Amino acid sequence: MAKRGVIIVAGGSGRRMGGTLPKQFMILGGMPVVGRTINTFAEALPGCDIVVVLPEEHIPLWKNLASRFDIAPHRCVAGGKERFHSVACGIEALPDETEYIAVHDGVRALVSKTLIIRAMLAAEEHKAVIPVTEVVNSYRRLLDDGTTEHMDRSRLRIVQTPQIFSADILRKAYNRPYDEHFTDDASVVEAAGGIVYCVEGEARNIKLTTPEDLEYAEWLLSR
Repeated sequence: MAKRGVIIVAGGSGRRMGGTLPKQFMILGGMPVVGRTINTFAEALPGCDIVVVLPEEHIPLWKNLASRFDIAPHRCVAGGKERFHSVACGIEALPDETEYIAVHDGVRALVSKTLIIRAMLAAEEHKAVIPVTEVVNSYRRLLDDGTTEHMDRSRLRIVQTPQIFSADILRKAYNRPYDEHFTDDASVVEAAGGIVYCVEGEARNIKLTTPEDLEYAEWLLSR
């Protein structure tokens, strides 16, 4: 079996979520958000090496909180200024023999084991895979003169995580300077000349950003 690594990026401050704790540490269904994410990956990919990337000042807080819950083994490393730098720190923390690396937003705590497994199997075939969902809203493009034009939503997709890559491809892609146009790992890989394939994502694989997101996630878990 290929040696698999997982980088869980949990560097948000949670200002839009409110409360005293960063959003990745808030309780969802009786478990800290990022703890639920860790456990799902540990169950989906037995034996994987899990690295959680946090702001350096949050690591003691997380270790204290995690000790109170049944959370799968993982290591914590300090992140950087931008998400790009945090992922680079996570890559550096994984063993050299790692063959495939999954990068996931720590606050996408409702990701399913099925999606993780399906994306990993696709990555082992295509080397670079991201989950996407279809767009249901209408979109318009803002033009330079201030007007807008209709966009064909059938050509658009909403991007999720985990984004999974051959370790060689991801390490090579992140061995480059930061660019503000890097919005996710796929954009970094494409800038390095990589080709990224898509697999079907999940509507419930939401990114917890606001209090309403947390309430919705609680409702989904209660169903």
